[in-house]
Amino acid sequence: MKYLIDNFADIMAITRTHLILALVPLLLGLAIAVPLGSVVRGNGWARKITTTVSSLAYTIPSIALFVIIPPLVGISAIDPLNVIIALTVYSTALLLIAVPAALDTVSPSVLDSADAVGFGRFRRTLTVDLPLAIPVFFSTLRVVVVTNIAMVSVGALIGVGGLGKLFTQGYQRDYPDEIVAGIIVILALALIFDRIVFYLGKFLTPWTRVRA
Repeated sequence: MKYLIDNFADIMAITRTHLILALVPLLLGLAIAVPLGSVVRGNGWARKITTTVSSLAYTIPSIALFVIIPPLVGISAIDPLNVIIALTVYSTALLLIAVPAALDTVSPSVLDSADAVGFGRFRRTLTVDLPLAIPVFFSTLRVVVVTNIAMVSVGALIGVGGLGKLFTQGYQRDYPDEIVAGIIVILALALIFDRIVFYLGKFLTPWTRVRA
């Protein structure tokens, strides 16, 4: 704790970088997975393909992605974009599986009612399916947020900024206090953003509060 207190300003600067590297891939993953997952939900073969590809993508070790991505997109291995792309792959993979699964939980009677009053496919998905799927979908979203916050640390192995620097520097200097400080801050971030996503889900689904 003494190291954390004595170096609080420096650690907060690293924390800001860490959050950018964790949250930008999450937003990109949402932008890709929500529309794509909604489209493939009703198409059996397309859903099987996306589920299989997503499952395989998530099993690729992060270090391997950090090595593969730079030559593919023409960037340096220590470019922060390397970590952003890798975590976007993981975020999209998990969310692409979660979106159709969450949409499947919407009651068929509700969907029939929406169709009966003249809702088109796009309007129904946007105003009925997705809002009602939020409680289930946000349970996976919370996992993705926490996972990203933890996985950014691996980027320190290739020299990309983030709280993982406290682990590598602490190990190199044989200074456990620095490692402990990194663990504390990452755990705090994970808990804070898990709660933020949880309460955001509650805010977006007021009908669940009324029912409770």
